[in-house]
Amino acid sequence: MWSQDVLGPDGPLASRISGFRPRRGQREMAARIERALAGMSVFIAESGTGTGKTFAYLVPALLSGKKILISTGTKPLQDQLYNRDLPLVAGALGRPVSRALLKGRANYLCLHRLERTALEGRFEQAAQSREFRLVQEWARRTREGDIAEVDTVAEDSALWPRVTSTVDNCLGGRCEHHEDCFVARARRTALEAEVLVINHHLFFADLALKEEGFGQLLPGADAVIFDEAHQLPEIASVFLSQSVGSHQLVNLARDTVAEELREKSAVEGLRESAQQLEKATADFRLAFDKAPERGAWQSVNGKPAISQAADALRDRLAGLLARLEQAAPKGQGLAQCCRRASELLDKLHMLDETSQAEYIAWYDTTARGFGLYLTPLDIAGPFQQAIQGQTKSWIFTSATLAINGSFDHFQRQLGLEQADTGLWESPFDFRRQALLYLPRGLPLPAHPEYTSRVIECALPVLQASGGRAFFLFTSHRALRLAAEQLPQRLDHPVLVQGQAPRPELLDRFRNIGDAVLLGTGSFWEGVDVRGEALSCVIIDKLPFAAPDDPVMRARGQAMEQAGRNPFMEYQLPAAVIALKQGAGRLIRDEEDRGVLMLCDPRLLSKGYGRVFLNSLPPMSRTHELADVQAFFGRSPDPVAQTAGAE
Repeated sequence: MWSQDVLGPDGPLASRISGFRPRRGQREMAARIERALAGMSVFIAESGTGTGKTFAYLVPALLSGKKILISTGTKPLQDQLYNRDLPLVAGALGRPVSRALLKGRANYLCLHRLERTALEGRFEQAAQSREFRLVQEWARRTREGDIAEVDTVAEDSALWPRVTSTVDNCLGGRCEHHEDCFVARARRTALEAEVLVINHHLFFADLALKEEGFGQLLPGADAVIFDEAHQLPEIASVFLSQSVGSHQLVNLARDTVAEELREKSAVEGLRESAQQLEKATADFRLAFDKAPERGAWQSVNGKPAISQAADALRDRLAGLLARLEQAAPKGQGLAQCCRRASELLDKLHMLDETSQAEYIAWYDTTARGFGLYLTPLDIAGPFQQAIQGQTKSWIFTSATLAINGSFDHFQRQLGLEQADTGLWESPFDFRRQALLYLPRGLPLPAHPEYTSRVIECALPVLQASGGRAFFLFTSHRALRLAAEQLPQRLDHPVLVQGQAPRPELLDRFRNIGDAVLLGTGSFWEGVDVRGEALSCVIIDKLPFAAPDDPVMRARGQAMEQAGRNPFMEYQLPAAVIALKQGAGRLIRDEEDRGVLMLCDPRLLSKGYGRVFLNSLPPMSRTHELADVQAFFGRSPDPVAQTAGAE
């Protein structure tokens, strides 16, 4: 049976899945993916909200009989695929399929580190001691070792890093618990599965592991399907980078002390060297400004305080390495610490030695820590090198990949210029369901009172919508200002990102029914709230990357030197994709109705504003608050009655 028939009005999905509605775009997309799977080719597809892209790739994937690896950008979609969509489609097809969900190793209990933490017996807080006892009890009965099973310990508990492993501290086949290792067991299950569901971070982590020679974490597959593929360039940049972070150095120092306690090398000065490294790491952070920042490494490396702190950090790491080389023969844990110290020292030296023609050296500081990075100037080459030579089908799909109907930007970023492409618009009636409100009279975003003016402009809209809104910001500073001002001026509950974990905050938003949720970053995408609870999305300004971002600046300079336009080819497309994601939170179902308010006056005053507007769904457009109020008046045909609408 062909995919188009399966997804048609007389197919098994229509008869066996409640609420399934055949869509032409879905059938066309499935047919193209079916051809790509059969021909071992590369296919890029954008499908608007409501097209049903998940079924459009699952049906041909399951019918192909091939071993399929599906990678997602967010954990909610990963869980949805594994727990709901895959068994649903397989059941409708009458084709049982073995499936596996593989997570990063930090999601699995490490028996070696559990044992070592018990031996240490030291906890910074009494709460951690209680949590550890709960984990010990769970460890005796768990079969999967997935820490998500332990709902009595918070996801962000400081205990988890002490009882899970990382690539840096995993002992691999030399571990005494290797045969019972939960990560190894999960991998063996994945090897046997016909469909394996992972996430983009795990996919690129595996590429990095193979490049460094530590072996393949993920099994081979006949086809790789990337959902939420718009996230790939940014994630690839992170995983194709070389990096040294304060957490790596501090963990190395503490692991050295713990392994010395366990393996007793008796190397003189080993513990002292580890403690000196931890202090040098803290001193290096103190050499920077107190406020978090990011910038080019060359811009600060010449400053005396930072140069001296960097020299001291390298010296302390080299001193620890020398003692670990003596201690390594005494035990696997100390040998692993020795390897980690050597690699971290090499990376610190690379910051000053690597050619700036190929890599961007930059730093990033947080309130207490730091990261030092070497990021490829161009990721297309490394990405192609990583995947070339693998006889597979490669499918890339998302609701937001095209700019003005073109995939050029995405294809250039990953070196996929020769790929086949397809674009299917949302089947929703946006002209009837949604209204785009572009208020007049706001200053440019650089104005010092811009955020306050946006809040003033948004208040009557939030009153008209009865709350039920996402207010999305491009900066945490603007978010904090709104969080201070809005609760006193609205008659509706105000929820603020950071008050609770994202899933909990979204549940509260849905249950309250008339709340206003203030968010940035993660709330721009991967959030699905259907129905009247979300009837308005307000976006404060166009989501351009910060102008002082070192990676963006370096890539822009390289493009200028090559005679290209970095704004039109790089900065603008990235901002358009981000705006499409934020706007996509509004209409999630064919019964949804709502107003999208875009506050940035550059949409109308700048020539590039047309690129943003042309990339959004075809909504009716207005500049008049009265039209917004009429829309929420629920007249029989609200858009037809909005005289100011374009």
